[in-house]
Amino acid sequence: MDRPGALNGRRPDGALSVLERAVRAFVHPLPDGAWVALSGGADSLALTAAAARTGVAIGALIVDHGLQPGSGDVAERAAQQAQQFGLRTRVLRVSVGTGGGREAAARVARYEALDGARDGLPVLIAHTLDDQAETVLLGLARGSGARSIAGMRPWRDPWGRPLLGVRRELTARACAELGLAPHHDPHNSDRAFTRVRLRAEVLPLLEEVLGGGVAPALARTARELRADNDLLDELAREHAVTGERVGVTVVRSLPAPVRTRVLRDWLHRLGTTPTEPVIRAVDDLLVDWHGQGAVAIGGDRDVRRVVARVDDRLVIERHRR
Repeated sequence: MDRPGALNGRRPDGALSVLERAVRAFVHPLPDGAWVALSGGADSLALTAAAARTGVAIGALIVDHGLQPGSGDVAERAAQQAQQFGLRTRVLRVSVGTGGGREAAARVARYEALDGARDGLPVLIAHTLDDQAETVLLGLARGSGARSIAGMRPWRDPWGRPLLGVRRELTARACAELGLAPHHDPHNSDRAFTRVRLRAEVLPLLEEVLGGGVAPALARTARELRADNDLLDELAREHAVTGERVGVTVVRSLPAPVRTRVLRDWLHRLGTTPTEPVIRAVDDLLVDWHGQGAVAIGGDRDVRRVVARVDDRLVIERHRR
C-alpha cells in the first residue's frame, strides 16, 4: 500500500527525491505539520508533492487573485492536484488592490489570505534558489542595504521556504516524474515585470559573461549576509531605545552598522516602516549635524510626523497638514 501522498503508486526518484530530502530536513522541527501555498505552477506543485510524501503537509492553500480570465479554473485544478496527494485544500479568493503596483498589491493580498487561513500552523512557500538570486540582484540594483541583499530567510514565522537551496529546474523535473502538468502563469513571461526580465535576460547574460555559477553565488552571498545581519541585530537589541526622545550621546558612539539598526528598530517601535534613505537621514542628525531640517517619517491624512534634532536629543514632532 502506498504511503500517504503517493500518486498512482509511483515511487519518488530523481528530482523529486532531492526535493523530499530538502523538505524533510527543513520540517523536522515542525511536529504539528504545515500548509503548503499552492499556485499550480511547477515550483509550488513540486513542493506540495514532496511535502505530502514526507507527511508534513496537512493541506494546500490556493489563492485565486482573480487577475486573469479563468483564474478560478486554475485554482480548482490546483486543488484537485493536491487532493491526489491525499491533502485537504482551501481555495482563497481575494480582491487585489492597487497600492504599490499590481505585483506588490497581489503579494499583500496573497499573504493576508494565507495568514488568515493557516489555523496557526506554518505555511511552506516554494521559493527556489533562483528566486533568491533574483531577490539579491534586485536588492543590489536598488541600493537597499545589507538587509535586502541578504534575501529571503528560509524561516520567518510563520513562513517556511524549504527549497531555497534547490534550483528551479528540479521542480519542473519533479512534476514530469510524477506525470503532472503544472500551470504556466502568463505573468511569469511578461517582460513588463522587472523580475521576469531579470530571469529571462539579466541572469542568463551574467551566467554567460562570468562563466556560470552566478545564481548559486548570489544565494551563497545572501546566506552569509544573513549570518552577519543576525549578529548585528543581536548587538543592536542590547542598545534598544524607546519613547519619542532619544539622547544623541546614547546612540552616536555606537558603530555605524549597530547604530543604524538601533534607529531602524526605534522607528519601527513608533509605528513606521523606514526606508534606507530615511534611516540614513536620521543617522545624519546624529553624526553629521549641521543644522539640517527634520526628517519625515510618515503620518496620516491629518498629521505629518518628523524626527528633528533639538539640542542633544532626537525628538518626534507632529505637524498638522
